[in-house]
Amino acid sequence: MSTDTLRVSPSKTTPHPSWLSHYESHLTTPDRAIEAIRPGMRLYLTGNCSVPRRLMEALVRQAPRFTPPIEIAQILTVTGSEYLAPGMEKHMRVNSLFISANVRQAVNEGRADFTPCFLSEVPRLFRTGVLPLDAVLLHLSPPDEHGYCSFGIEVGVTKTAAECAPIIIAEINDRMPRTHGDSFIHVSKLTHIIPVSYPLPEYHMGEVSGAEENIGRHCASLVEDGSTLQLGIGGIPDSVLRYLGDKRDLGIHTELFSDGVIDLVERGIINGERKSLHPGKIVAGFLMGTQRLYDFVHDNPFVELHPTEYINDPFIIARNDRMVSINSAIEVDLTGQVCADSIGPRLYSGVGGQADFMYGTGRSKGGRPIIALPSTLQLHGRDFSKIVPMLKHGAGVVTSRNHVHYVVTEHGIADLYGKSIRQRTRALIAIAAPQFREELERAAHELHYV
Repeated sequence: MSTDTLRVSPSKTTPHPSWLSHYESHLTTPDRAIEAIRPGMRLYLTGNCSVPRRLMEALVRQAPRFTPPIEIAQILTVTGSEYLAPGMEKHMRVNSLFISANVRQAVNEGRADFTPCFLSEVPRLFRTGVLPLDAVLLHLSPPDEHGYCSFGIEVGVTKTAAECAPIIIAEINDRMPRTHGDSFIHVSKLTHIIPVSYPLPEYHMGEVSGAEENIGRHCASLVEDGSTLQLGIGGIPDSVLRYLGDKRDLGIHTELFSDGVIDLVERGIINGERKSLHPGKIVAGFLMGTQRLYDFVHDNPFVELHPTEYINDPFIIARNDRMVSINSAIEVDLTGQVCADSIGPRLYSGVGGQADFMYGTGRSKGGRPIIALPSTLQLHGRDFSKIVPMLKHGAGVVTSRNHVHYVVTEHGIADLYGKSIRQRTRALIAIAAPQFREELERAAHELHYV
């Protein structure tokens, strides 16, 4: 048995609950559990800060026996890249539905695969058999007195994957928070149980740049009292939160959130009291942050996690009145097309939930979908405009010009909704970096946009 052991004590009120026999009889080690994975299988790996560390170590150790290779379906994983090392694709080939930093090189070198898909529709791939699963690797909280484990900080796509796979291999970690919502699985569903005890990875926020600070201020000006927010992680969302101190009765319905919301909850600014859907609750699909966040959500009924097919469903999102979604981009062209997944033909990330929230928020009563980005990118000592006449050759359109309402840079806000190409062009040039405006103006004339 692993040195990272965890024993479950029966409830004092139930001397020997019926589920405990199943739990104890299915305890095993990581290596023995991974022996259930056979060559050619497709497995789903739970992601973000919830990657099961001991199981992945065992999977890498046993990689040489996987011929033909297994397929690892995943979204975003905050973990090492040993399973993606050159040559490993002969035994374990990753099929990522969102390109995180640790898989980016492998995807662009052809050693791993990328499957584009709206995040809200990924669970359907598993349920309908488009991507049938043979096994799933989970990371769960200890069971309660009724035998239910929480998916903790990662419900997202993982819960549906677990419902679709015949083999369910789970690390049970006493450091995993117990989150509320549609976030539970019963011990009886687990085919292999590995007790562990180690801290979860922490995702720390970096310093907010001056441009991000100004973007946050502009975005916050679009947030009304009683709004419900979708915020991701990074400098811009953190900056937005800093400028919401004078708002009242804000809510959260988001794909993910991080530590930044805690201060506003403690100040009573985020309370969910005026939400039209799930009033009085923060709802999300998964979490990424520090131990402070994990402690905040543990057994906290104010926070509910739900599967992605619910959280990211545009028609569910639209039920939140005064919905405000804030998403970023790599570049935006003068007609309003948004590229957020690639740099030209080089794949960088994925659609994720941007299109889901842009569409859903646009349908919300009083909704305000926002694309927020710095006006420039510095590369090799040079500045490049992120407002461009045309997207780069090979760039992917994540959000169409038809779905865009607001575009925000550090230089201001461009309201594009219901505007002509000529009006859009003028508005976007006005929020571009000043040193690029004359060049954009010339290109706009050549394209007959103005």
